[in-house]
Amino acid sequence: MLETYRLTMTELEAGMEHIRQSPRDHGVLRMIARRPAVDEREVLTEAELNLQDGLVGDTWNVRVSKHSTDGKPNLYAQLTVMNARCTELLAQDQERWALAGDQLYVDFDLSDENIPPGTRLAIGSAVIEVSAEPHTGCKKFSARFGVEAMKFVNSPEGKRLHLRGINAKVIQAGKIRVGDTVTKVNGALVE
Repeated sequence: MLETYRLTMTELEAGMEHIRQSPRDHGVLRMIARRPAVDEREVLTEAELNLQDGLVGDTWNVRVSKHSTDGKPNLYAQLTVMNARCTELLAQDQERWALAGDQLYVDFDLSDENIPPGTRLAIGSAVIEVSAEPHTGCKKFSARFGVEAMKFVNSPEGKRLHLRGINAKVIQAGKIRVGDTVTKVNGALVE
C-alpha cells in the first residue's frame, strides 16, 4: 500500500479556495476507478456505463446494501462521483486517489447549488443523474485519509460542496474516457 500522509485541518482548509474554484458548467473527467472486488481498484482510461451495472465491471450491482430494506444494491447509489480537486488535496498523490472508493473523479462543482438532485450530467456518450442519496464516507475513508479528512469533508462547508462526493445513477448508457468534458444537460439525452 502507498505511504499514507494525513493532512492537518489547517492544511486541508488551506486547499478549500482551490476546491471552490471548480468549474460550474463544463468540467473534466480526471479519473475512472473500477472496484472489481472489495478493497481492489482498477484505474481505467476508458469505461462503459450502462443502466444495469453502472460502471461495467464494478461490483456495485452485487454488493449488499445496508441502507436498503431488502439488502439489494441501491440504484440511486449506482455511481459515486468525487471532486478531483478535493481528492487531490486529501490523497496528496494521484496514485492514492482511487483509495477514496469512488468511481468517477471530476474537476467539477458538485455542490447542491450547482447540481441539485435530479440534475443530469453528460460525460462522453453517457448521461448520469445526480441522486438525493447522501454520500458521507465511511470507516475505510477515515482510515485511508485520516480523521481530520473525514471531519473536513463532513463539515458544514464540506457537506455544502459535497466534498465526500455525490451518488448518481446512469440514465443513458455510453462510453466515458479520462479527459471527457462533464456538462450539465437540460432534459433531453445526448446523442
